[in-house]
Amino acid sequence: MPLAGEFGQVEVRIAQKSFTSASGERFEVLRDFKLSLGHHQVAALVGPSGCGKTTILRIIAGLETDFEGTITRPLSGKLGVVFQEPRLLPWRTVEDNVRLVAPGLTREALASLFRDLDLEVHRLHYPGELSLGLARRVALARALAVEPSLLLLDEPLVSLDEALAVRLRDQLAALIASRPITTLLVTHDLEEAIRLADRIFLLSPRPAQVIAEIPLTAPRSARSEREVARIVSEVACRMTGGALRPGHA
Repeated sequence: MPLAGEFGQVEVRIAQKSFTSASGERFEVLRDFKLSLGHHQVAALVGPSGCGKTTILRIIAGLETDFEGTITRPLSGKLGVVFQEPRLLPWRTVEDNVRLVAPGLTREALASLFRDLDLEVHRLHYPGELSLGLARRVALARALAVEPSLLLLDEPLVSLDEALAVRLRDQLAALIASRPITTLLVTHDLEEAIRLADRIFLLSPRPAQVIAEIPLTAPRSARSEREVARIVSEVACRMTGGALRPGHA
């Protein structure tokens, strides 16, 4: 079970995590995985496909308990999660999907959240009437409605066209910046990580370890196209070069 830490502090120490396949084969997903996040920090996990990024989020969220190690989460214990799929209840309206997780949310707070995510005209619609982009916004609204101290985002913009992904990414950045939330993001998109995060953790192939940490010191608003391109090039070199060996970060 996760332990309670101070304020928004997150400490992840996973000594080992394995799965058993349907054929009975045992394979190791994580080994000696460690990361630490401070209050209101935004971090991104970037690594090869299948290296265990989603498993890390599931362990932090308490959805995976069969592992060796400890997880420290913020004292308040409020957790918001956005999965790769929106996972909305199809028989409930947009507003009901959000209120289900936060029944005590005031009308004013809900209206403000819907305004921030351009969902005002969709609150009485059902998930089947929404585009994928709108459904992802509802999933984000649901995660933020509980006023979490820790927000976990698993590829929240995946499968969206570029223009829509950029728009939702900017909305997400503004929402995170305006709230005292510690955020951990999984993404395969380097530019997305650079635009949203304060720190990028590069992961090795399975069994995953943190093999490099890249701090992003410039404010998000000051990260020009040139600066983003420079960081993308730096990360790409690390991901394809010798720097991506454990212990050589």
